[in-house]
Amino acid sequence: MNRYTVRLITLGPILLAFMSLYPLCIKAEEKQSVRLPILAGQWYPRSRDQLQKRVEHLLSEAATPPVKGTLKAIIVPHAGYTYSGPVAAHAYKILQGRPFRRIILVGPSHRATFKGVSVNLQKVYRTPLGDVPVDLSMAKKIIQLGKPCIRWLAQAHGMEHSLEIQLPFLQTVLSEFSIVPIVMGQQDYNTCLDISRILAEALGRSEDTLILASSDLSHYHTYQKAKEKDLEFIKHTKAFDPEALDKALSKGHCEACGQGPVIATMLTARKLGADQSYILDYANSGDITGYHNRVVGYLAAALFRSSDRDQHPR
Repeated sequence: MNRYTVRLITLGPILLAFMSLYPLCIKAEEKQSVRLPILAGQWYPRSRDQLQKRVEHLLSEAATPPVKGTLKAIIVPHAGYTYSGPVAAHAYKILQGRPFRRIILVGPSHRATFKGVSVNLQKVYRTPLGDVPVDLSMAKKIIQLGKPCIRWLAQAHGMEHSLEIQLPFLQTVLSEFSIVPIVMGQQDYNTCLDISRILAEALGRSEDTLILASSDLSHYHTYQKAKEKDLEFIKHTKAFDPEALDKALSKGHCEACGQGPVIATMLTARKLGADQSYILDYANSGDITGYHNRVVGYLAAALFRSSDRDQHPR
């Protein structure tokens, strides 16, 4: 037995211990780089087949008129599929056949409290339909351009539902695409202006990128009161007037849990050439459940750049 054999014998238990821990290290690293689903089995089906059928059924029921021109952004709700799925489907249906390769997802923070804005730097988001890659290059570019307002905070994304709920729809209507997940801790108008400036600079003349604003409208009013508030929100959205919308929100004339994402998206889309807004669908939870005492409003809308305005619905 030579000295090298003795060393191997001595190191053997250490090597075995390391090898036994290696799978755990891999799993820990994967957990850090993969944003796991938190809504599967609750807000949408856990089974891949059932989820696919559910989304395809919602899309088949959506009667969305053709929207010509260059689609730049959509506004979609983020409740469970039973409640807001039929409304959201109207927005996703117009994505079919369009060559988007990158989706900028902008949603509000419901659980984590923090200043500024967080862009997720995990590698992928996972759903029962598979993994969606994060465009890390673009995400890092946005963070670099947006310092110190924009950064990466893990706690902002782990339990946030407003972006995850969009992914099965996107996975169904698009083929290969990546995402940039953005969560707003602050939703004031100045923050929206900052985001729009940064996104417009980061995206440049890109034509294969869609911006998605995730928001529900009024919360827990009676059916009639909710409709009054939501119609005020819809009026300014249809007019493509983010400034007027911000004023209406600040005065309490309307409500939206994702008002920041909506206004930031409208401002960004306008910087990228969008000049038309089209309301695709509106409903509230009372239309689904029949319970009208405390309802939540849902809106689907599209923002696009027109080449010939007379060809587009208003």
